[in-house]
Amino acid sequence: MTKNQQILPIFDSIEYVDNQDNFAHLTADYNIEDVKQGQMFLKSYKGSTGTFNSYRRELERLLQWSSLIAKKSLKDLKRNDIEDYVEFCRKPSKAWIGTKKHSRFTTQGSVRIANPQWKPFIVTISKVQNRQGEKVSLKNFEFTQTALKQLFAIVGSFYEYLLQEEHVFINPIKMIRQKSRYIQKIQGKTKIRRLSELQWQYVIEVTKELAEQNPKFHERTLFILSALYSMYLRISELAASKRWTPKMNDFARDNDNNWWFTTVGKGNKQRQIAVSDTMLKALKRWRQYLKLPSLPSISEDNVLIPKMLGKGPVSCTSSIRYIVQNCFDQAVIKLKEDGFLEEAESLIAATVHWLRHTGISDDVKIRPREHVRDDAGHGSSAITDKYIDVELRERHRSARKKTIEM
Repeated sequence: MTKNQQILPIFDSIEYVDNQDNFAHLTADYNIEDVKQGQMFLKSYKGSTGTFNSYRRELERLLQWSSLIAKKSLKDLKRNDIEDYVEFCRKPSKAWIGTKKHSRFTTQGSVRIANPQWKPFIVTISKVQNRQGEKVSLKNFEFTQTALKQLFAIVGSFYEYLLQEEHVFINPIKMIRQKSRYIQKIQGKTKIRRLSELQWQYVIEVTKELAEQNPKFHERTLFILSALYSMYLRISELAASKRWTPKMNDFARDNDNNWWFTTVGKGNKQRQIAVSDTMLKALKRWRQYLKLPSLPSISEDNVLIPKMLGKGPVSCTSSIRYIVQNCFDQAVIKLKEDGFLEEAESLIAATVHWLRHTGISDDVKIRPREHVRDDAGHGSSAITDKYIDVELRERHRSARKKTIEM
């Protein structure tokens, strides 16, 4: 790669990828057949925006590195090349790292233009660091263990596709026997990021207070928090998208008078979630505010989470993040006022997804894990088992009274 050569994005977003038949913005360094194979591979993941974006990120980085750094086509990459690529991802050149997310392409008239400000890697800092006044710096870049696992999984899957298409002759990822050099093994259970019982009590109480003080803005807020916690919803399962718009009649009663909520989650998989009496009460409160009958009918098609201004459903996940973050911030203030400084400090790091983890963790203590597994949309009971803390609590209880001879 020459010193002043630009690193441009390759693939457009999910709604444009079908019509992207011109890669003229790429330099002659790129093997266009490799690029087109990547495009065809990506098209098979159009059912899920999150999956599509993850796969696009890994394919772009690989194609950019192989073209601009290794100067080889995908079929010429061997095991040692992939090892070099992994090392590059762990410590990329500064020119490849950005401090702010930019869209890959912009629209000028009817033409999609590659954005020169976009970078393959982004350095971020935590919410805690941001509150402490730390600035984003390239020296803070870290390629995490999660990112490494995704690299191996997605690039490996891509090469399997290329093998089937007879575009390559080997899968170099499979030839890296000692992946443990890169990926750390974790003994015991991974830490589940969730709210403590006290933190959740403060979050829901301040949200109820906000709803009482300003129902126009915060009755919706209260319902959103109730749904994220009680039904373990992901933020993408509340926001509308091209594949799914949550409606009121996604809540439905069966022949046994039990209520269920139907959603579409990761991998474009539909699932039914058992609705608790508490969640049903939250739904009734929300509908009462909206001046709707207490419970939805089969034919009702009102959106579940309407926009505050204008018509239609909330479709931007960042809007929901902002709503929930405001509740977290208010709870932090209240915890500090009441003297719970440690609880307040740890709550600063919380994200919306912690509500899903918190709901699962609380329910798995009192419900059969298979029931929680199916409501959460976990692929296996092993995932749900990560939320069970009985063994950890017993292990700590047995260690608590150990003595040291002084």
